[in-house]
Amino acid sequence: MSQRPTFTRTYNAVAKLLHWAVALLIIAQFVIAYLMPDVHKGTKPEGLIGWHVTVGVLILLLAVVRVIWRVARPPLTTGAEDGKQKRIAAITHGLLYLGMLVIPVLGWANANWREWVVGVCCGISLPNLLTHDVPWGHEVGDIHGWLAWGLLGLIGLHVAAGLYHQIILKDDTLSRMR
Repeated sequence: MSQRPTFTRTYNAVAKLLHWAVALLIIAQFVIAYLMPDVHKGTKPEGLIGWHVTVGVLILLLAVVRVIWRVARPPLTTGAEDGKQKRIAAITHGLLYLGMLVIPVLGWANANWREWVVGVCCGISLPNLLTHDVPWGHEVGDIHGWLAWGLLGLIGLHVAAGLYHQIILKDDTLSRMR
């Protein structure tokens, strides 16, 4: 019986920090979204809704930094990996990155459509992506929510794949991101 080739992809400390910071923010975001009241016409971005907007902006900012960092400093790869697994991992990671960028932008646009100010901190406001007179602004919020559920499913797949590698394949996949 031949032994599987080892695959090692080494992530640097910045990549690990960005990964776990975004992961924690996304967990917090889903908790906030679950606990916050429904958003209706005339709802103000106060309390948990305000926190949802703020955390969304932080996710977007860190996701942009993650993408730039990943392009500038891709993880080092040694050994071999199954071609099918490599393609599935690349597609999944690409969709995760896309979700981390698109979902907050759609939330930002919907918030602007609701005439909410979206800001970073210290009174710094982001530019408006939509105005209230756009007839499809509400649908942007719906798409934001649907895609968030899709992202949650992808995250579940990502976690399951990591556990599969750790428990079944017994390779070093999980240890690369610790």
